[in-house]
Amino acid sequence: DGGRTIGLVWTLQLRLVQNTGVAFSQGQGLGPIVAVAVMVVIFFLVRMGARADKSITRVAVGAVVGGAAGNLVDRIVRSDAGLFDGAVVDFLDLGWWPVFNLADTAIVVGGVAIVWSGLAR
Repeated sequence: DGGRTIGLVWTLQLRLVQNTGVAFSQGQGLGPIVAVAVMVVIFFLVRMGARADKSITRVAVGAVVGGAAGNLVDRIVRSDAGLFDGAVVDFLDLGWWPVFNLADTAIVVGGVAIVWSGLAR
């Protein structure tokens, strides 16, 4: 991390964090297992999105798949030890929430939209 932060607005700052785990840096060192799980989830989400009848659901699935794929690619290209052993770069720090990145945001917003579109039948 190097301790360097760049304040932007209110509590939002940029701070570089290398995350080898999953959400909230849990599961450190489980990169290969996480990667396989992410690929399975992506497969099922793509199938779900292809069958979705609402545009919002298709867009939401695309956001989740895009975010998951982005984090997966990050883990692959930053790996020195072995396939999927790399870290995801997190850089958005609110000061009161764990550090995250834009792919994480797409996953969360897309997931909420998928649930919302399923409830709004």
